[in-house]
Amino acid sequence: MLGLKSNTQMKAEFEQLAMPCLDGLYASALRLTHSDRDAEDLVQDAFMRAYRFFDKFERGTNFRAWLFKILTNTFINKYRRQVKERSFSEGSERESVTAQLFSADATETAANPEDHLLDRLLSEEVLSAIDHLPIDFRMVVILADLQEFSYREIAEILDVPVGTVMSRLFRGRKLLQKHLQSYANAQPNQAIDLNEYRNRKKLG
Repeated sequence: MLGLKSNTQMKAEFEQLAMPCLDGLYASALRLTHSDRDAEDLVQDAFMRAYRFFDKFERGTNFRAWLFKILTNTFINKYRRQVKERSFSEGSERESVTAQLFSADATETAANPEDHLLDRLLSEEVLSAIDHLPIDFRMVVILADLQEFSYREIAEILDVPVGTVMSRLFRGRKLLQKHLQSYANAQPNQAIDLNEYRNRKKLG
């Protein structure tokens, strides 16, 4: 009976810590796999592995970073070998991804239609640019610019030196900006700056 109670308490504690991370994990998995189904499988596998080893988690440390470490390791060890890079189709799938990363409140959208339109434009183009990054750069950009982990946290998640994180992030952002500049050249009235995107995301 005591064992059952302990397991129940552990499950409740895990769910309390893990569920707030679900949207971010799924959004990141979607950016890595380019597939709804693969992203769902990746998150499910990461959750199962995290729960299995939850007793190893050091209480008081960064649970969210620990969970993302499991997600990225699961992707590298399993899905990276299996999943072919695919482009997102237009339509409901893209809108679903955007909603995961930019969950604007409906009333705020109605009150600020111009801001909401710009947010949608920024998210569409930045997500497209991220999709085209080489995977090593993409993982660092996802963790830094979408999930807002620190250099040190990213280094621990990916098990690489901080200097490697900084180098990959610098190169990834340069590639992103190059992609966005190409878009701006094609759409001169819709120039998009990566710094503007990051600032608006923090304020959103």
